Amino acid sequence: TKEKKRHMGDTKHFCPVSLKENFVLYPGLYEHAAKYQEKIYYFSTSEYRDKFLKNPEEYVAHNEPIQAPPLRVCLLGTHGAGKTTCARQIADKLGIFHIQFEEYLQELVLPKTKEKVGPDFDGEPEEDDNKMTILSQELDNFSQTMTKTETEKSKQEVELTDEEEAIKANLMDNEALPPEVLDNIVLDWWRKEPFRSTGFILDGFPRTLDEAQYLSERGLCPDVAVYIQVEESDVLDRLFPPRLKKWKERQYRKMENKKKLKDLKTKIRV
Repeated sequence: TKEKKRHMGDTKHFCPVSLKENFVLYPGLYEHAAKYQEKIYYFSTSEYRDKFLKNPEEYVAHNEPIQAPPLRVCLLGTHGAGKTTCARQIADKLGIFHIQFEEYLQELVLPKTKEKVGPDFDGEPEEDDNKMTILSQELDNFSQTMTKTETEKSKQEVELTDEEEAIKANLMDNEALPPEVLDNIVLDWWRKEPFRSTGFILDGFPRTLDEAQYLSERGLCPDVAVYIQVEESDVLDRLFPPRLKKWKERQYRKMENKKKLKDLKTKIRV
């Protein structure tokens, strides 16, 4: 009842300094409150309260109401829950960006790795392919020196930076991304254009408690967090058929390779 009687400032219970400087609706705390022109303002930290009190006119509305930031949504759920399908539809309907977090990570390392990495993209090593390449080279009299220089060249191309190594380790083995790596990726979506003024739906982030803690520590507050809950049987029905198809294709390719390998060996014997 007392709260209702209070005359709140232009930003209501959100911190006016966070809104002005970071364009984020950050809930203020009761213990960090201040009064200005008979109105109560709440702040996210005591530092922001002191900053406001030094120059309050910079953070209050004058001729027009203070502009609120665009919608920022975090869409969460288990692998195969349908996050990406839902996120695309929501982004189209609301006119905001759709960011698929793991896909974005793949794009960061793709120029060097040349192919997507992770459990979903790791096929069984094609030994037959390697054997066939060697036999083909033997058959066509390719020089060994040329092959060596090509392999050395490809090794040089795949050298990753520390940040790229961290991203690859995260995609391959779910190793946590360090805060400094997340800073180079996540901060831009809240603080830089065109995301800052348009808004976004972040699909698949945060994935862990540490990543949620990271958002909290950096003051990156989503307006909405949605968790899609599905039955395990639904996920199985959705993910199993394409994986089975992929496995069958790989088995068929192996058989074809064995056939070609046999033919190559026969040619070499002849």
